[in-house]
Amino acid sequence: MNEPAFQSALEQAAAIRTGQISAVELLEYYLERVQRFNPQLNAIVQTCPESARERAEKADTALARGELWGPLHGVPVTIKDTLEVVGMPCTSGSPALKNHMPEKHAEAVQSYIDAGAVVFGKTNVPLYGGDLQSFNKVYGQSNNPWNTARTPGGSSGGAAAALSAGLCCLEIGSDLGGSIRTPAHFCGLYGHKPSYGIVPQKGHIPPHPGIFTDEHGICLDIMVVGPLARSIDDISLAMDLLIAPEPAERRGRQIRLPEPRRNNLKDLRIGLWMDDPVCPVDSSVGEVLQNAVDRLSAKKAHIADKRPNVDFAGSHDCFLSLLAAVMGAGTPDKYFNKWLEDVKTLSPNDQSYLARHLRGATQIHRDWVIRDGLRQLLRQSWADFFREFDVLLCPVAPLPAIAHDQQYLYDRRITVNGKQREYMDLMGWAGLTGVVYLPATVIPAGRTREGLPVGIQIVGPYLEDRTPIQAAKLVSEVLGGFVPPEGY
Repeated sequence: MNEPAFQSALEQAAAIRTGQISAVELLEYYLERVQRFNPQLNAIVQTCPESARERAEKADTALARGELWGPLHGVPVTIKDTLEVVGMPCTSGSPALKNHMPEKHAEAVQSYIDAGAVVFGKTNVPLYGGDLQSFNKVYGQSNNPWNTARTPGGSSGGAAAALSAGLCCLEIGSDLGGSIRTPAHFCGLYGHKPSYGIVPQKGHIPPHPGIFTDEHGICLDIMVVGPLARSIDDISLAMDLLIAPEPAERRGRQIRLPEPRRNNLKDLRIGLWMDDPVCPVDSSVGEVLQNAVDRLSAKKAHIADKRPNVDFAGSHDCFLSLLAAVMGAGTPDKYFNKWLEDVKTLSPNDQSYLARHLRGATQIHRDWVIRDGLRQLLRQSWADFFREFDVLLCPVAPLPAIAHDQQYLYDRRITVNGKQREYMDLMGWAGLTGVVYLPATVIPAGRTREGLPVGIQIVGPYLEDRTPIQAAKLVSEVLGGFVPPEGY
């Protein structure tokens, strides 16, 4: 077979099935690559070679007697360290959890295992998944294989760095404020943020371990679990595996998503929202996105500069408030009580991200219900838009991969078109679609003049995940797809 490092999971599974390579050989190949390349990236922070070898051997033995476990039979994968995997600590980047050894796999992880995957490692995250960079006091900082002076993103940053460098072939991430989409954008990958509620959260940290019983538990608002990969076909396969109700709902609920609306690029009705003064996009990114749109137009794609009847500022405010409520609920009392005091000192005119976070995290339930009502109005506006259009193309973030910055979160700044902006603007375009529960697929769109990857976000109607995924496939046929970074 060809060099397997950057092959898709589907290609690797086919190679195992047809005897071109064994599961053991493929696992050893990836373990050697981790040993060679991971020290400069710190993407994979735990490995379990002994248990992985044992499972790979069983996969080969099963195949020899005609047993096929599933579409990922023998394929080696890694898992984001916010998802529980038996046999390895699940820290979520927290020193308090460095010895937390799960008794069960997360539901999403079990889906990959049931399909035949061989889990051999965990990938790095920020503390409790709460940043768009990936560093913590347990494992340190992860670096971007395109430029190690820059972050691979967060919170699925270790996952994205590992995939981009060819250290694994498939991942599971999670996304509350862009944590699948931003790393995919920063590292030149595919990532899919599912519609809210179609992939189980059970076994994800946060919430804190122990919140879930065997069947019941808290599902965080806005947050979803979804795949990252180097090919759109792997994303499609992974979603087929991951889609399921939460365990407590399975007695009476099934999830059957509709087929994609279009299977031909020329039939696809594409809307555009490529910039906004509330969250301006840097020209380095805008240039790549415009080139992508021009290439699609040259292929006679049906593209219109139309967007939902949604006010970006109002939507962003709603997102920040509801996001802060999620984060506030998991904050220890000693910090939360301080926030209750701090919020009293805020000026009504203070619209900084810190002030908005404090107000959202400490809001009373009445205010949350009002915000949720505003969200439902936003959802209706998006639904109206998708009666006329099949997908919307928009940026993932204002910038390509940024330089490492470990200052206090609200002291950080980014530079967009020569002007300083608050760091949390990096979440603006992700929050636009996340707060309203929409599916969004990120694909590689090209590279900046500096050579950094740029992704584009393809947003689809609620519960119609197959539409943006299929659109991503059609668009990728024009734009070209994943390209590995040099040196790996």
